[in-house]
Amino acid sequence: MRIAMIGTGYVGLVSGTCLADFGHHVTCVDKDAAKIGALEQGVMPIFEPGLGQLVARNAAAGRLAFTTELAAAVRDAEAVFIAVGTPSRRGDGHADLSYVYGAAREIAGQISGPTVVVTKSTVPVGTGDEVERIVREVAPEATAWVVSNPEFLREGAAIEDFKHPDRIVIGAEDDEAAEIMREVYRPLYLNKAPLLITSRRTAELIKYAANAFLATKITFINEIADLCEAVGGEIQDVARGIGLDGRIGSKFLHAGPGYGGSCFPKDTLALLKTAEDAHAPLRIVEAVVKVNDARKRAMGRKVIRALGDEPRGKIVALLGLAFKPNTDDMRDAPSLSIVQALEDVGVTVRGYDPESMEQARPLMPNVELCANPYEAAAGADAVVLVTEWDALRALDLKRLAATMRQKVLVDLRNIYPPEEVEEGGLEWHGIGRPARS
Repeated sequence: MRIAMIGTGYVGLVSGTCLADFGHHVTCVDKDAAKIGALEQGVMPIFEPGLGQLVARNAAAGRLAFTTELAAAVRDAEAVFIAVGTPSRRGDGHADLSYVYGAAREIAGQISGPTVVVTKSTVPVGTGDEVERIVREVAPEATAWVVSNPEFLREGAAIEDFKHPDRIVIGAEDDEAAEIMREVYRPLYLNKAPLLITSRRTAELIKYAANAFLATKITFINEIADLCEAVGGEIQDVARGIGLDGRIGSKFLHAGPGYGGSCFPKDTLALLKTAEDAHAPLRIVEAVVKVNDARKRAMGRKVIRALGDEPRGKIVALLGLAFKPNTDDMRDAPSLSIVQALEDVGVTVRGYDPESMEQARPLMPNVELCANPYEAAAGADAVVLVTEWDALRALDLKRLAATMRQKVLVDLRNIYPPEEVEEGGLEWHGIGRPARS
């Protein structure tokens, strides 16, 4: 099939490349000429393991192309995916759908044959109805269908998620559109990936409901971690004990500094706004958002307490700045709130991350970014593990301690057992365990 992917951000680039790898002919479109030029040279705009190699292979095979010209890409396509951004709108927190609607209007003006217009972007319930209205208004004679096909990609594991999905959700109001989408995903369907055909509004809601539920699991275990610290429990054992229950499952039960990234923060907020407009408030999700926001700042206070009575003038090294490992995404990363809390009390902050240093630089202008963990720790009073990168799981703790001043390790991901930290000559502070005397 011939497919056009409008938008070469995280979702569009990964999805378009994987569809090309299935054998489809995919043209990725973006208005940013510099980004398109870089992609044509094999330079990726994001860090995603394996993506560069997959792009190069499919471009060389003639199945994947990049352009700024939407018209030609759409005219030749049987399916056109909208994968543009839907950031939180300033002022009210609703999803900003201007890019989606703008893309729909441009696409409608170029449709020349039977075409499925697929909303891949994460959008509130009812967005597909408005996209369809726009298409009908601009191209009343066109044979076109509007479908919702939400993505479920984890940053850092997106290619694996696309090629081996838990499910493929297609929201279609027409049998013809559903059949075309089956053909798009036929390689996965033949491998018995669950294909769920629903109404368009149901598909839109599935995406938000899934993200809100996962955000709830993260926030729940973080609050249980606080209770463990207060009453003498061990959060990792608690998480294991409840995660073995098949009704609950072990995923997303790892206590930490709170969720961030491109999806959970904006999607939970957008879902709340949708519920508010529908007069169906989601009290649990409201609490999740408030608790998660508070937790990030609370992690800064945890570090400050570990520094002792007078934190001003002390030095803290943050290891791991991106919101999760295997990505360079700094959006709503817990490190941002931790840095702000530390700088507010006069602490000097250094930072290190394997991939997100350039993205972090403008967001943390006063933070000294270092070449490696040991450079960041030299002369520091505390080292704080914020993101669980593999590169940070096997640090030489004795080497760290030898160059530090106060010799405090605050492990916000529970990477290292307290005994191992103390054997390395460091004072341990972690998540979900009572303080050690």
